[in-house]
Amino acid sequence: MKKVFIDGSAGTTGLRIRERLAARRDLELVVLPEETRKDPAARADALNGADVAFLCLPDAAAVEAVALVANPATVLIDTSTAHRVNPAWTYGFPELDGQRARIAASRRIANPGCHASGFVALVAPLVQRGILPADAALTAFSLTGYSGGGKKMIAQYEDELRAPSEGAGDPPRPLFLGGRQYALGQAHKHLPEMVKVCGLAHAPVFSPIVVPHLSGMEVTVPLHAAQLKGDLAAIQSCYRDYYAANGLVRFVDDPAAGEGGFLSSAALSGRDDLEVSASGNAERIVLVARFDNLGKGASGAAIQNMNLALGVDERTGLVYPS
Repeated sequence: MKKVFIDGSAGTTGLRIRERLAARRDLELVVLPEETRKDPAARADALNGADVAFLCLPDAAAVEAVALVANPATVLIDTSTAHRVNPAWTYGFPELDGQRARIAASRRIANPGCHASGFVALVAPLVQRGILPADAALTAFSLTGYSGGGKKMIAQYEDELRAPSEGAGDPPRPLFLGGRQYALGQAHKHLPEMVKVCGLAHAPVFSPIVVPHLSGMEVTVPLHAAQLKGDLAAIQSCYRDYYAANGLVRFVDDPAAGEGGFLSSAALSGRDDLEVSASGNAERIVLVARFDNLGKGASGAAIQNMNLALGVDERTGLVYPS
């Protein structure tokens, strides 16, 4: 039975991984007592004794944790930003060409960022197949559930959602927090991996937006046909072929089917798959990736990478359409 340790199991991603792995009968979850959870010696023993260790820590703490590992057999899966553009680490997005085999052979795996996962799923195949030039000037916006902001933001939104109306019979009070755009200075921490993994010459103008539902994510990249070496049909054909292999990313022909022409950012909440689509006309095209920021955007992706490293079906223990 393989041993798994989660360093930083008190955070949102760590808690979700722990909950999911608790149901696995093929794994032994190593859990430190509360009094030694932050003790370096206890953590080092757990890290070096594990077959797989998840680092669910802030960037600096993740770097420190890596320094504690002397066992060359321990597979580290870092969910922080610290190693995503480090050439010594393998980027943990299996559905990219050739990446599944690299992850399976790696001992150092960097889990992708949530926003970056959607952007990479949309843009990387088009650049690799020559449909979108690497020097294209791109824009993107991303809607994310408030769980992406961690415990503090979850508490902010849920406190407001529970707030009573002004008087008996009055409608619920509208959310003051609502949808909130952030990272206006164009220095979001996911931009470096978006550029590197997609092979872009320039970072996109990127607008992330927190919306008032717990989980779910919708990343959109708008394009003008003049930017492309191909048309809408070429993009759809590219996605259909690129994501044909079994995995957790799939192409959807009509993403708004059954939603009355709308695309909900919460549609894939609670799942671990990701859907990509391309819509529009001869002049303007909209690329959309939908998934759960806590699933394929975080804990689901981490478990998928663990499964590959352990040599089991990558979808084991994950939620996806059959």
